[in-house]
Amino acid sequence: MNKKTVKNQGFTLLELLIVIAIIAILSVILVLVLDPAETLKKSRDSQRMSDLATMKTALGLYSTSTISPLMGGATNTACKGSVSADTAYAASDKVFYSYPNNAPGGTVSDATLDAGTSSVPAAGQVTNANLALTTNAGWLPVNLSGLPGGSPISNLPIDPVNTIATVSAVASTDLVYRYVCSEKTLKYEIAARLESAAYTVDDNKMAKDGGNNSEYYEVGTDLTLLGTGTDF
Repeated sequence: MNKKTVKNQGFTLLELLIVIAIIAILSVILVLVLDPAETLKKSRDSQRMSDLATMKTALGLYSTSTISPLMGGATNTACKGSVSADTAYAASDKVFYSYPNNAPGGTVSDATLDAGTSSVPAAGQVTNANLALTTNAGWLPVNLSGLPGGSPISNLPIDPVNTIATVSAVASTDLVYRYVCSEKTLKYEIAARLESAAYTVDDNKMAKDGGNNSEYYEVGTDLTLLGTGTDF
């Protein structure tokens, strides 16, 4: 009676080590190619550009459907300048932020917003609970809910990160939405900081948006209102 020898068909230790090494190398290559952190930044930037487009559309509908638009809250006095000029800030003017005044750090106390002097202009902020309101009590101080048929958007968009590192020294690198309006023309500008290499280096959207400040992605009806500084 012949006996047959049955060979062990499993992997040897050397083969297993080779396979593990190959998987590890491929994993490293995959991470380098995909760059999860950059992918997340690009996704947030896409959201920012979409948010600003949404707000621009809503404000366009508001300004064309309202006889006397109020672009800075209950009145237009919080908008930049005066009814005769919008080149300089007055004491009552504000730069509005999507950063809440009851967040860590609290109210923005930077006294040189948009290259201002003394306390001009001040920061316009609301509480976290009111940020997304589409009345003039939200972070964007325009009563979109007052339109016939109600607001064209259900909530005001908020920056995906929405943070200011140092409230006493606001910088262009802070990931937060900013808004300024003109008391003279009732035009406005909304700005956001982009963070991905895809949209700040490879295809620099901040330099191609038609605005006067390459530190921000800008939309609106007057892209010169926020000036060319980096401290707001």
